[in-house]
Amino acid sequence: MTKQPTSQKVDPLAPERVWQTLTDVQMSGLGSLSWLGTQWIETMSDFGSEWLSFVADRVKEDVKTQHAVLHAKDIGEIQAIQAAFLQKAIQDYQAETGKMVKFCADTMDEIRTKATEETGQPKT
Repeated sequence: MTKQPTSQKVDPLAPERVWQTLTDVQMSGLGSLSWLGTQWIETMSDFGSEWLSFVADRVKEDVKTQHAVLHAKDIGEIQAIQAAFLQKAIQDYQAETGKMVKFCADTMDEIRTKATEETGQPKT
């Protein structure tokens, strides 16, 4: 008895499938997408750098607060230190969130502009 061939599933993330998808997109008239890879890497690098800088600053605040707590004279002073720490943390996170939102919006504008130039479509 001969074995019937089994249907094999094709991994959509296999390199040859990814390459074929990009080729199909280019053949559809969207042009080269190689610029997007460079833009994406630069963006993620800048985004990561900004976030790590923010986290480092927050860790410094944690250490500063712990130092102040250890040198506090009474519970009232500790409560004041903790309240100030919490208020500053909220302000810092709000400011950082605003920076990240603006950063992402600016990046999307840059990508849209570049895509418009690459595809030759009129700007909207």
